[in-house]
Amino acid sequence: MRYAQHKEVPLKRILTPTVAALALVFAVACGASRYDAPADHTESQEGAMHKPGLKQPKTNCSACHGADLNGGKNGVSCFECHKQKW
Repeated sequence: MRYAQHKEVPLKRILTPTVAALALVFAVACGASRYDAPADHTESQEGAMHKPGLKQPKTNCSACHGADLNGGKNGVSCFECHKQKW
């Protein structure tokens, strides 16, 4: 009885596509917004749409995102994308 010979697959050949796929998943997950931005959010920053005036978030964003920018009436926290940048 003859046994089929199996060639060893180099680890690099397995890891490269796996790492590439994971990088793509993280890029899409981190760059994509979890909600559809309102029509007046016309400025894109890192793939997320913002209302003009995003450099002054306490003044321009708090009406919808809350005084502390943690979600307010729309339930979308600015910290989901911006972390501690505010």
